[in-house]
Amino acid sequence: MSAIVLSFAGYLTVSIEPLPPVVIGDTVTLKCNFQTDGNLREIVWFRVIEGGSAKQKIFTYDAMYNTSYSNMEDNRRREDLVYQSTVRLPEVQMEDDGLYECHVGIYDRSSTDKVILASGSITLTVIVPPKSISVVAANSPAPFSRYEAHNFSLVCIVTGAKPAPMVYFKRDGEFIDVVPTAQSSSSVEDQSKGQGLEKSLDRSQAGHWSSRALTSRDLDDTKLQKSLSLLEQEGKLARLGQDGPNDPEKGPEQGSESDPETTSEVIPKTVVSREFPRWVQSSDPLYYFQHWQQEAGDGTMEVRAMLTWSLNPQLDNEALFSCEVNHPALSMPMQAEVTLTAPRGPKLSMSPSKAKVGDTVRITVQGFQGPSASEVFPEPIFTWTKVGGRLLDGREEHDGRQLILERVPAELNGSMFRCTAQNPLGSTDTHTRLMVFDNPRLKKGKEHFIAIDAAASRCSLTLTSMLLLLSFTCELT
Repeated sequence: MSAIVLSFAGYLTVSIEPLPPVVIGDTVTLKCNFQTDGNLREIVWFRVIEGGSAKQKIFTYDAMYNTSYSNMEDNRRREDLVYQSTVRLPEVQMEDDGLYECHVGIYDRSSTDKVILASGSITLTVIVPPKSISVVAANSPAPFSRYEAHNFSLVCIVTGAKPAPMVYFKRDGEFIDVVPTAQSSSSVEDQSKGQGLEKSLDRSQAGHWSSRALTSRDLDDTKLQKSLSLLEQEGKLARLGQDGPNDPEKGPEQGSESDPETTSEVIPKTVVSREFPRWVQSSDPLYYFQHWQQEAGDGTMEVRAMLTWSLNPQLDNEALFSCEVNHPALSMPMQAEVTLTAPRGPKLSMSPSKAKVGDTVRITVQGFQGPSASEVFPEPIFTWTKVGGRLLDGREEHDGRQLILERVPAELNGSMFRCTAQNPLGSTDTHTRLMVFDNPRLKKGKEHFIAIDAAASRCSLTLTSMLLLLSFTCELT
């Protein structure tokens, strides 16, 4: 914005050089150019505050006294009646965002008591890159469904950005064609940004991971064959309480638990098995996209983008999904990645390793088997059961990463405990056997009590005998 003043007394033009958005922390120089044929009287820089109702003076040059006060630098030059005044703002912060004005005054030639004024203004826009980005699974943890497909959602959360960033999803490094939904909303969302987001995602079909790409992708026959082979193994493990491949969900478990002798003979200490879906998705999924944004208390934006589709564990297991963010304050996209992974045989640890009668035993999930042993996404649900009966506290099952058995009795020796880990992509069981040994301390204590009881009995018998003898003596006397 610039101002021009023309009169018989002279002319004055003032303009401020435009500035692109500035990244927080950068140093900014505001430049005010003015041209006049008169004599300079003053230069004053203002920062407009409180929504335009007030102005804060940040720099003043007074030609009458040839003085200036400011902690910012002022560079002036005269060249063919062209002047420039600069104000330097070091390490701009969010509060520096706003309107700045440059006011210039020259002496009126007709009267030294009159001053001609003109001003220019500029809006300084401070932008902030996102502070954090993360991907979470909606409604997690969630169980695995053996018999039907369910919708699955990934939520990308981006915080601390100004303005709101552009968010999009990729699968295995390729853009996902999404179907926008009408539920996307924003407390301060403007339609142009929403249209810009849709345009950015409306790319050519090449290089996109769309629902049609599933037809050209191998339908993962290897995984299907692997799952069938594991289901055959489940038939062999039905004695452990596993579901058989063609039986109802609980039938084989009840049948197996009625034969403890067979169980104790054929099972090793730890057995791992996996459950795969028993359905095949008939159609390719569509990816639905929702978008929300809201302003935080510090003026930055929080953006949430959700991707929803019908999960197919045969294809989606070990698929890499990434959420990427474009923002003018970033030189390259910011991203967060997750790999969808079905649990693989939780690794269990038992403490103490050699349990004795009366000990408190803790069986804990330490991790998982396979290449992704450190992390399983989405977060699994852990369920503990006892093969052939209820847990020690009488419950049928226990949820959590750890199973605690208080003061184990000798009757639990050889008992089999099952830990089931499941997430929407699959389910896996690990069976472990509890070995309970005699506790010498308890045995000694028991023998000690028996000895005390026997001594007390002998003492009682002796006292009775003495009383009888005393009574007999009295009668003779």
